[in-house]
Amino acid sequence: MKISVIDVGSNSVRLATMADGKTLYKRMNTTRLGEGLYLSGLISEAAAERTAQAVAEFYALAKHDGARKIYVFATAAVRSAPNRNIFLEKVEKLCGAQVEVISGETEAQIGILGALKGRDGGIIDVGGASTEVIINSNGKTVYSKSVNIGAVRLFDAAGRDKSELLKIIERSAEEFGDFPAQEYDFVAIGGTAGRLAAIEHNLKEYRPEITHGTVFTLDGLSAMADRLLNMSVEQIRSTTVCGKSSELVGGGALLLCAVMRKFGVKKIAVSESDNLEGYFYLKEGIK
Repeated sequence: MKISVIDVGSNSVRLATMADGKTLYKRMNTTRLGEGLYLSGLISEAAAERTAQAVAEFYALAKHDGARKIYVFATAAVRSAPNRNIFLEKVEKLCGAQVEVISGETEAQIGILGALKGRDGGIIDVGGASTEVIINSNGKTVYSKSVNIGAVRLFDAAGRDKSELLKIIERSAEEFGDFPAQEYDFVAIGGTAGRLAAIEHNLKEYRPEITHGTVFTLDGLSAMADRLLNMSVEQIRSTTVCGKSSELVGGGALLLCAVMRKFGVKKIAVSESDNLEGYFYLKEGIK
């Protein structure tokens, strides 16, 4: 039986279709639902409209492909906006889907479930409007935190100015508190990690079978962040896979580096199995 999951993120809408516990394919549409959220605290009418349209298109694709169940969940942009109902109502009107707005804690849990599938270790998920860190040890969660900072919020607040980005990042990183995590193996999930892995492999199109498992050292990732912030948006757009996220990826890389430093993580592997799979496992009772 085919089952589809749609993730309404703060930067992109993503679709995954599964059968027999395996991911058949994924699709992504960058709609920037969280655009302007840092400054206004609200989802704009234009962002709500284009994102709802993207959800409806993926919902129709999933139905056309024979999905017997279609789950839709939303993360930081929707849960933090007081006017979230304008978006939720648009989605329901367009395709009839009921969107589950999940908490930051649930977002972290499905991230680690999808990436590690019950193994011990940690994840860092730099999203558009929030960043999650969760660590499992001996089959139990020993640390979990979601902080309201991500690549879209960063760009809205500071553009691509490294000194201004670092001020916001360093202040936000303090919210994670102190939890030494040097002993754990970490993976990075989410759009920022995937784009950075694609850049590392000089890809012009997204190839998860290549980017999955890409390992970054903290020093190497820091150098990449600097390089991206020194490139123009046009250069990034024309030479990488980033497309509509070209202005975000440098700040996102800087944020990922800061979180790694905060937890004492010296290297991190990119996982293309993430919260889409995790949400599927959660809803279907798969452990």
